[in-house]
Amino acid sequence: MKLTTKEMVITALFAAIFCIMGPISIPIGPIPVSLTNFVIYISCYMLSTKNAVLSYIIYMLLGAVGLPVFSGFAGGIGKLAGPTGGYIVGFIFTAVISGIVINKFYNNKLISALGMLLGLIVVYAFGTAWFAFLNGDKTIYEILKLCVIPFIAVDIIKIAIAAIIGPIFKSKLKISAGIK
Repeated sequence: MKLTTKEMVITALFAAIFCIMGPISIPIGPIPVSLTNFVIYISCYMLSTKNAVLSYIIYMLLGAVGLPVFSGFAGGIGKLAGPTGGYIVGFIFTAVISGIVINKFYNNKLISALGMLLGLIVVYAFGTAWFAFLNGDKTIYEILKLCVIPFIAVDIIKIAIAAIIGPIFKSKLKISAGIK
């Protein structure tokens, strides 16, 4: 993968934004509310899909080696093996899916929002499956009560905000960078 200097700088900037925003979370149980998926959505507007995914993977690797960049200012492999590990890994696919749709239809807020929603469903599936694996004694309903239901409204709001401001940010970046 060959990146221009400008792509490297913006990709690194988004990795840094993940590191700043990722730890900010609201603990509401074993799975906290975080801004990670919101930053993914915005990165998908601002970067190509591959660079959005790359910026997230850089963030994830920084957290995996121990930097306190995950929710609750945690880091390390233990966080990936813990209750939120499925979400952390699943966000890679959220970035891929959302990025493909957003980069193709960024001027269409509805289609972009549907792409983000599909990415959200995928991360819910990864996160919930991993949490279920770790907590085999819980019923599906108990797991959904912990891993999905409390997050739906907040995540829909994040998608709506990203669909509104993402195209604005993208056009401002194009103007400031002299991109047509």
